[in-house]
Amino acid sequence: MARMTWTFTPERVDTPDATSLRRDYYADVAGSYWKRPATEAEVDEGLTNDGVERLTPPTGQFLVARFEGKPAGCGGVLLLDGERAELTRVFLRPAFRGTGGADGLLRSLEEAARTLGARRTVLNTRLDLVEARGLYARHGYAEIPAYCTGPYMQIWYGKDL
Repeated sequence: MARMTWTFTPERVDTPDATSLRRDYYADVAGSYWKRPATEAEVDEGLTNDGVERLTPPTGQFLVARFEGKPAGCGGVLLLDGERAELTRVFLRPAFRGTGGADGLLRSLEEAARTLGARRTVLNTRLDLVEARGLYARHGYAEIPAYCTGPYMQIWYGKDL
């Protein structure tokens, strides 16, 4: 039986695959927060001026996760200062969840953070994103004091690399 393979590669945020994944990410997290599907207009608005251009070296990195060559997920690393990098937009499309991709994506994002010079990763999320919180805990992330504020930030995690 052939083994299914995952790849995690740096990619510009404006490629067709990266753009589609970023739209799906926003629709997924906004829709779960609002408890209804996000409209195309809401997704457009949410992605406007979202700072994604900083997810390129030397300030960050954007990765696209592919399963058997199909775009399946994404994530970003953003340097906050000389020591810390924030993980952001960590996402797997629902059809690919439960296949091991989240673990590989998280490890790849941590490696990207190290490559950018970070010694610690931090992130924020919502309390209702239980699966994401479980992923972070499995990978050694621990709850930390808030390092930023925003309307969708309810819990903060950190990990030394």
